[in-house]
Amino acid sequence: MHAKDILVDAYTRIQEEVHAAVEDLTLDDLHRRPGPDANSVAWLVWHLTRVQDDHVAGAFDLDQVWLTQDWEKRFGLDLKPRDIGYGHTSAQVARVRVDSADLLTGYYDAVHAQSLEALRGLTAADLDRVVDENWDPPVTLAVRLVSVLSDDLQHVGQAAYLRGLLQSA
Repeated sequence: MHAKDILVDAYTRIQEEVHAAVEDLTLDDLHRRPGPDANSVAWLVWHLTRVQDDHVAGAFDLDQVWLTQDWEKRFGLDLKPRDIGYGHTSAQVARVRVDSADLLTGYYDAVHAQSLEALRGLTAADLDRVVDENWDPPVTLAVRLVSVLSDDLQHVGQAAYLRGLLQSA
C-alpha cells in the first residue's frame, strides 16, 4: 500500500464519522452546547471542515471549496470569509448555526471530494515538498496532511461524544 492510499483511507474515515455524528440530529441538538463556552456539534463539524478545506487547498495550491462553490453564502454566517474557527470566542461559536445537518454534510462532502482528488494524485516525492515556511522546521506536505487528519479526527470525535451526551440526556 502506498502512502497516498493510506491517506485516502484515513480521510474517508473522517467523512464516515462526520455523517455518523450529525445523522438524525435535530437543529436544537446540532446547536446545543453542554456549557456556556462549549462547542456545539454544528460548530465542531463546520470547523473541522473549514480546516481541511483551508489547509488542503493551500497545500495543493487550490481554491477553497468554501469560496468557489458558494458554501460561504449558503451558510450565511456572520464571520469573515476565510475564517476557519481557530481561536473563536464563545460568541463566535454561537454564531455558527445551520439550517440543516445536510448543509454540514454537503459542505464536508464537497471538501472531501476535492481532498481525495488531490490525494490520489500524490507521489512519494510530493510528500517531502515544503508547503509552509512559517514554522521551524518548515512544514512538509506529509506533515500538513497528517496534521489536518489529526485535527479533524479529534474534532469529529468530540462531535460524536457530544452527540452521545445529547442522546443520553
